[in-house]
Amino acid sequence: MGDLTRRIDPATPPPPPATVPVRHPVEAWLRLLGWGWVLIRHDALAPREITHLLPLWVRWLAHLLHAFAGKEGREGRPGQRLGRAFEHLGPVAIKLGQVLATRADIFGVEFARDLGRLKDALEPFPLEQARREIERALGRSVESLFTDFGPPVAAASLAQAHPAWLADGRKVAVKVLRPGVERRVAQGLDSMRLAARLAVRFVPLARRLEPSAFVETIARALQLELDMRLEAAAASELKDIMDKVRESGGGHMTAPAVVWDGVGRRVLTLEWAPGMAMTDPLAAEQPGLDRNGLADNLVRAFLTQALDYGTFHADLHEGNLFCHAPAELTAIDFGIVGRLGHGERRYLAEILWGFLSRDYDRISRVHFEAGYVPPEHSVEAFAQALRAVGEPVIGKQASQVSMGRLLGQLFEITALFDMHLRPELILLQKTMVSVEGVARRLNPDHDLWEAARPVVERWIRRELGPQAQVRDALEELRATLKALARLAQDPPRPQTLVVRETRIPGWVIVCVTLATSASVAALVLSLWPAIV
Repeated sequence: MGDLTRRIDPATPPPPPATVPVRHPVEAWLRLLGWGWVLIRHDALAPREITHLLPLWVRWLAHLLHAFAGKEGREGRPGQRLGRAFEHLGPVAIKLGQVLATRADIFGVEFARDLGRLKDALEPFPLEQARREIERALGRSVESLFTDFGPPVAAASLAQAHPAWLADGRKVAVKVLRPGVERRVAQGLDSMRLAARLAVRFVPLARRLEPSAFVETIARALQLELDMRLEAAAASELKDIMDKVRESGGGHMTAPAVVWDGVGRRVLTLEWAPGMAMTDPLAAEQPGLDRNGLADNLVRAFLTQALDYGTFHADLHEGNLFCHAPAELTAIDFGIVGRLGHGERRYLAEILWGFLSRDYDRISRVHFEAGYVPPEHSVEAFAQALRAVGEPVIGKQASQVSMGRLLGQLFEITALFDMHLRPELILLQKTMVSVEGVARRLNPDHDLWEAARPVVERWIRRELGPQAQVRDALEELRATLKALARLAQDPPRPQTLVVRETRIPGWVIVCVTLATSASVAALVLSLWPAIV
């Protein structure tokens, strides 16, 4: 497999997103109070299931909040109640819930999966309003674009999708932003920024999660989702990547083509995705469907995109996936795209390979070399802690492993070693949690690690094997020869060194001499009694 002991040289981790000030503090405060009331009504602010875990002085307050919970606060698990509250609060809260679903290591896998189901079952806006939005965005009538335009089939927090047909007979999906959604997003982000500042100031335990960077990461993702032209570009880019993977024999996933005549800032048109939506309970029961193969393809598609190309679909939940026999996947909704530099890709590959090969020392060193663990800690002690978490689950079936307990232990370990949330890895973590959740729902005993092994092995062999070492050496040699050639063509010009003699004025010499003589005389007089 090549030399895995060589020190990695990751790119310097990108700085955390710039903090944006709260633009309207009074409105943000009032909105936060309203959010708090909605959470209390849903029993999602201090859920009754965790009251016994709270300090004694906090329990009385939690019981008081429970008294104000409504009917919606008495049904379902905590994650389900919080998800319903977020749906009520709007697009920013829904996005927050989707990102919180990445922190299964903090809240537990079941809670994270409940939040991860914030998808496409919201109330749609009227068909005529959608037609007006399309005509305003594209400058053409709906009839000139489509031979038929149907009512919405899915409505999410930011947009809704309509079926339509082109003149050449192709069926397409037309995605239209909700009217006024930009204003609601801006208002929600203002309140979230205020909440992050309050958390940093008053909740010391929250500081390790970098709340402000967390919020700005959500804000950046939302800003990109609010321009359909950018989503069209992302869809086109990811389709090209998926097509290249299929041409190389790794047919894991496809994407529908963009219909560029139907793309504007608030409208996106894609070819209709084949198969059945995976939110449909009957999708997994299609004749001839290989559920385990489908789960494998999902895991390998994500890892191939992330490792080989550094660009991946970062919202791979059931609402954005279609499937058909034997194990074919089609992805939609490209509003969130994750990107990894070479350093982060190498970090991900070596972490996965370390767990696959049980090389905890390597995993530990990768964390230190990438700067994710502060250097004052011990590499050996971190490796020991990783072993304590990893070894108990080695060789067990997926259904026998408590991922909630495993991830909880990992979070405790990272706290001991002062690891902070890395904003540049939030989308990666979010997508990994979503992918694992979908794969396990297809097959509860699905082995995520074995599905990942071929992709990770191929990447390690290509990037760290003997051929890669020769390639890197040749690249370094070529760069050196280019530098020497440039030096020969444009040698450094000789520089003339001018030495100027500086004369010290006579009066300065006289003053220094007198001061020195006076100092010596004073010293002699002070020591004279001892000398005599």
